[in-house]
Amino acid sequence: MASRPPVAERRAIEKVISAAAATGARAHIVHLSAAECVAMISGARAAGIRLTAETCPHYLYFTAEQVPDGATEFKSCPPIRDSVNREALWRGLEAGVIDCVVSDHSPCPPELKSFGSGDFGAAWGGIASLQLGLSAVWTVARRRGRTLDDVARWMASAPAALAGLPAKGRLAAGCDADMVAFDPDEPYVVDPARLYHRHPVTPYAGRTLTGRVRQTWLRGIPLLEGEGEAPVGRLLERGCTQYG
Repeated sequence: MASRPPVAERRAIEKVISAAAATGARAHIVHLSAAECVAMISGARAAGIRLTAETCPHYLYFTAEQVPDGATEFKSCPPIRDSVNREALWRGLEAGVIDCVVSDHSPCPPELKSFGSGDFGAAWGGIASLQLGLSAVWTVARRRGRTLDDVARWMASAPAALAGLPAKGRLAAGCDADMVAFDPDEPYVVDPARLYHRHPVTPYAGRTLTGRVRQTWLRGIPLLEGEGEAPVGRLLERGCTQYG
């Protein structure tokens, strides 16, 4: 965290805002972690600059105080910051300055993560969040009095709108039948051996999360019913409304 202080993130975002202001282009800030930049993003929007921003589940769930010494499974870029920063990130999300929450899914084999070495300098900077992100965000969101409607907006409809995919991210006539059966009240302990990630190295190991996915459907096709299923995903093109 000391090698990647908030000022580095702030200066990078300042350059993006300056370029967007000079060119009139739309810009997007990925995996925002430094909450002190939220006010700057809000100010840029108020000035008419077309700017959006996202953050990730690990920045909303973990704090730097929870990271054990040498636990390289927690390394991400930018880094997980302290509890005061996490609270400010949540406030930025709740206020609508941060538009969405995305997985920033970054899987890698244990050897690239320098797993067990304690060497943060050598470790790959990324966290595999795809399977656990919904539960991680919901675990904290429900404590803050937020609803599943909020989470669906942050993690589904807003990212789909940002990516220009009108048939994704919402349940409506003419949209793809992408759905999740989600039990919002069931707690479970994260067991890396039960993850579907190819390389189940995760900082969530042993954490108790609330909310379990029971079933998923992609374009109406049920998934996660067993092992060895043939892939049914398709390349999505911006602006398309039907994928068949």
